[in-house]
Amino acid sequence: MFEVFIKGIIVGLGASIPLGPVGVLCIQKTLSKGRLSGFLTGIGASISDTFYAALSMLGLFLIDDFLTKHKATVLILGGIVIALIGIKVYRSNPVRQIRQKNKSSRGLKDMLESLAITITNPGSIFLIFAMIAAVRLDISAFPPDEAPTIVRIVLISIFLGTVLWWFSLSTLVNIFRKKFRLRQLIVINKIAGILIIVLGVVSFGEGLFKMLLK
Repeated sequence: MFEVFIKGIIVGLGASIPLGPVGVLCIQKTLSKGRLSGFLTGIGASISDTFYAALSMLGLFLIDDFLTKHKATVLILGGIVIALIGIKVYRSNPVRQIRQKNKSSRGLKDMLESLAITITNPGSIFLIFAMIAAVRLDISAFPPDEAPTIVRIVLISIFLGTVLWWFSLSTLVNIFRKKFRLRQLIVINKIAGILIIVLGVVSFGEGLFKMLLK
């Protein structure tokens, strides 16, 4: 079971490390609001990744078939969501966010933003499936009476793997946060917004291209 736990950690790390829209958003939130905001942004992605891992572990491959058949539509819708969040990031004022008092609802808002990005991003969906297959996490290889326990261990370890990455990233960025001047934060905020918008446009364009080829 320890081997299963380690494999789950690897899946979680592998699904989180690629610097996609959530990674950019995590860095931007950490620089403008602090480590907690950046970390909670990552947690939103952790929840989504664990959800798709649960579907895979439970053998619900219908979702995989659906996403494969309707990948173009998912790419287009996901691209729109990502681009809209990118526009919001671009237009936000990190200096004002830093000076504002912390609010309890802000962390939840950051988490929901990243959850929206990940849940509508086919790249993260297929990546979590690919990682599970790559490390050979096959529940059917275990006796039926042990399967429920193994599933719980896998899901917990995958979630912990993703959390480990987002904690490390937000902590690392936060270390250098104080070295940035306010004007530099504004520039970085604009760049982060543009990068997220570009990722959304690419996703939208890819989906539109696939749809036109049908």
